[in-house]
Amino acid sequence: MTTKTYAGTEVTVGDDGFFTDPEQWREEMALEIARESGIDELTDRHWQVITFMRREYAEKGTGATVRVLGKTSGVGVKELYQLFPKGPAKLAARIAGIPKPRGCI
Repeated sequence: MTTKTYAGTEVTVGDDGFFTDPEQWREEMALEIARESGIDELTDRHWQVITFMRREYAEKGTGATVRVLGKTSGVGVKELYQLFPKGPAKLAARIAGIPKPRGCI
């Protein structure tokens, strides 16, 4: 495990860059994480997915898969890939400060 600094706060991340403790995440960190991943702006639709991912993690202990995101987040699969081009579930989870969802490579 290593540490990264987002919004002036040092957080613990795994080798893959995902937060190991989602409680360390703050909303102001999301834009910095997104920019690292090539997303320059977080729109309301991005936030809808980010909020959904955090809620899923809190309820189920893992983030949603792309299939679940597309069916239950209110954002369709095609739009998910437009919002999070490098893999919606994985990238949204990283920006949301939760561990990598089960099933993501």
